[in-house]
Amino acid sequence: MSGEGGGAPLLRMSDVHVRLSGSHILQGVDLTVRRGGVTALLGRNGAGKTTTVKAVLGLVPSTGVIEFTGGDGRTERIDGRRTHEIVRRGIGYAPEDREVFAGLTVAENLALAERRGSDHHHDRVYELFPELQKRSRQLAGTLSGGQQQMVAIARLLLNDNQLLLIDEPTKGLAPLLVAEVADVLARAAEEVTILLVEQNLTVVQRMAQDAVVIDQGRVAWSGPADDLLTDADRTRELLGVAASGGGDHR
Repeated sequence: MSGEGGGAPLLRMSDVHVRLSGSHILQGVDLTVRRGGVTALLGRNGAGKTTTVKAVLGLVPSTGVIEFTGGDGRTERIDGRRTHEIVRRGIGYAPEDREVFAGLTVAENLALAERRGSDHHHDRVYELFPELQKRSRQLAGTLSGGQQQMVAIARLLLNDNQLLLIDEPTKGLAPLLVAEVADVLARAAEEVTILLVEQNLTVVQRMAQDAVVIDQGRVAWSGPADDLLTDADRTRELLGVAASGGGDHR
């Protein structure tokens, strides 16, 4: 299991609902992310995984309770707050489309991510991503998909974030790049807690200690990731794919 034992969870969602364009997307989500390691957020396509992440950040309107324990040890509700206030509490977000600034260099992309009032950990970033240091003057739009994903993750590690929300980091990448990104994420998880939305179960099995499965806007299962991924019948029932297949269950 992830986390460091007792104490308040890093993130807790209780009875969270999201309605968008007349659709009831999240229907009472309850989940906990403990401090340390990786919690995988899994589910079939359209189950509500990305909406769950966006609800944490205040990017979609929600009801219910969302609590976060910041680096100062204080637990407070963040539901109803503006996104920039939530981010300043120490939550970073890498969306599935990466959203790098294609016309800017790698170094400029990182500079734009520097958050006022936070220490900036360029040494840590370049230790984890030596390839980015070599390409610091290269336009981000000319990087490979895997390298762009590294830029997206590096921007989060640059600041003093307590929690990283990372949405489908290996989506659309070649197998070699999937392994490379997974390796970087595993190293990053040694320093910061990650809530990971991921379609590749091989990556999840390698990295995640805990797992939460969303189905039709509700939590259908939660517990140790190994308990889920070593049970082929349960994995197939909840995700529509066997764990050994590593298939698409976005």
